[in-house]
Amino acid sequence: MSGLEDYPDQEEDYKFLHSMLREKKIHLLFKIHERLKFFEKRRPVAVQDCAALLASNLMEELMHKVSRDEVTELVAILSKPHFKSFLCVHDAVAQRDYEPTLPPIPDDFMADDEDSVKIVSMVKTKEPLGATIKRDESRGAIVVARILKGGAADKSGLIHEGDELKEVNGVSMEHRKPKEILPLLAGSKGEVTFKIIPAFYKEEVLSQRKKVCPQLFVRALFDYSPDEDPSVPCKEAAVPFQRGDILQIVSLEDETWWQACHHGDGQSHAGLIPSQQLHERRVALQRPRALFRPRRPKAPVLEDVDYRAITGFHIAGLRRSFRLGRKDSVAREAARSRRWSAGLHSSIRPPTYMEVIPYHRRPTDRHRLVVLVGPSGVCVSELKKRLLISDPDRYGVTVPYTTREKRQQEKDGVDYYFVPIPKFEEDILNHRFIEYGRYKGHYYGSSLDSVNRVMANGKVCLLDMHPSNVKHVYTAEYRPFVVFVKPPRIEELRLTRHRAKFICDEEDKTPARTFSEEDFEEMIDMSESMEREYGHLFDKVLVNGDIAVAFRALKAEVHKILEAEVQWIPTEWLCPSPTMARRSCSHLTGWI
Repeated sequence: MSGLEDYPDQEEDYKFLHSMLREKKIHLLFKIHERLKFFEKRRPVAVQDCAALLASNLMEELMHKVSRDEVTELVAILSKPHFKSFLCVHDAVAQRDYEPTLPPIPDDFMADDEDSVKIVSMVKTKEPLGATIKRDESRGAIVVARILKGGAADKSGLIHEGDELKEVNGVSMEHRKPKEILPLLAGSKGEVTFKIIPAFYKEEVLSQRKKVCPQLFVRALFDYSPDEDPSVPCKEAAVPFQRGDILQIVSLEDETWWQACHHGDGQSHAGLIPSQQLHERRVALQRPRALFRPRRPKAPVLEDVDYRAITGFHIAGLRRSFRLGRKDSVAREAARSRRWSAGLHSSIRPPTYMEVIPYHRRPTDRHRLVVLVGPSGVCVSELKKRLLISDPDRYGVTVPYTTREKRQQEKDGVDYYFVPIPKFEEDILNHRFIEYGRYKGHYYGSSLDSVNRVMANGKVCLLDMHPSNVKHVYTAEYRPFVVFVKPPRIEELRLTRHRAKFICDEEDKTPARTFSEEDFEEMIDMSESMEREYGHLFDKVLVNGDIAVAFRALKAEVHKILEAEVQWIPTEWLCPSPTMARRSCSHLTGWI
């Protein structure tokens, strides 16, 4: 390009530079820089570097003087331990005695290659140094396996992964195990000195390791306790968390153990958490054991227990569940066999972590959709009903669509939206239904249009559905908050549900029936299947052992989410491409 062709760009750069130099903030920065340089040239020096000794001598002389109030007061001040400590600190700074002193070079130092050995001295604090160590089986040497982000070792930049430890505080590491090194570090006072043979990496590898991981946040989809994990490299270096916690991932370099910290807890250093691949492998190994567990023993029916969980009254727009029909024993066993077979051969990933981003709700934004899911018999519809009754001005439910004829007492748009069959089937083809089905020759379904009507009125829309249909509303438009309601242990089910009745649909004239032992087993089996297959969609898992307790927990959780200033939503709603990557793994055995 010629100079004339470049001139417009140069003129634009000149205008930009000129506008920057005219900024008041730039001039203030220049003034601050000049003042710092001025004080740097002055280099103020303490008048005395032995103030503690002078104060001690002065106090001895005053002790022999005539007792006066001023003298007594001065002696009392000089005698105070805080004042003595203050003078000692003053002398240490004046004498520059606060810097660590390196040990003398040993006589046999030249035995090692002079270019490959370095001595690192680090001041010890209450926090660990932030490095893990392991034994290199091929050489038998103790090497640094990992540097945790934000720790003292990481901040110093003096120790790197792969460095070989030759000595710690003068003690040779030859023929020692990683667990034998921890007491040496624990007994160190003031500082820790390492004699290290640095690891040699190619320049491109070092530059790659220096790259900072971009801000990456995930929501944990399982509970993790290092104390219960026998394979964790070091329990002290691991980070415990519970399902729903927000974690900030700071390093994905290791395929087995990621580095992370709890978001917002003020911790400056990271710890270890199991990677996505490691947890998936663990769950895959555990699944076959669950397939061959013994059948649960039946318990006698407790006729004197009254659950009182289902009121049975009808609210417009709250349709009853269709998951009602009694299956014969052959069909039930066949369904259970298909579920276990699917669990054995399925390639579905277990819930591990979900990448999330912060969402700040504006006053003009619609409320998030609240979705309740769970197996039949766990009272999902009852919880939705109670939440609606608790605050009808805040919560709303969808009005279902149907193709049957309107009855005399029913109102269109209140009890149902009554539409002709062609219209219903057209909406099916256009994917306007979240879920639908046929009952006694008629279509019934929940439409997205009905959801939009509730949300347009400024209310929180409540939905209950099968988790396989959550995908229809799992978008940034609806931002669903999905609550999975699961049954308690089978012993508690037997105690609380034997007298409870199934909710029968108003279209079904057959009498209600009680729960059986097979119902309990199917409820738990279906719950496990749902959580295994759709657990990555669940924001909250709620155990319904007691309907009143479960409702209070649900109401509190929904209120907290709706009122929160910052909400964490899946990144895929806005950025479909995931950023979590898989890296090579290494086995760690120690923590320093």
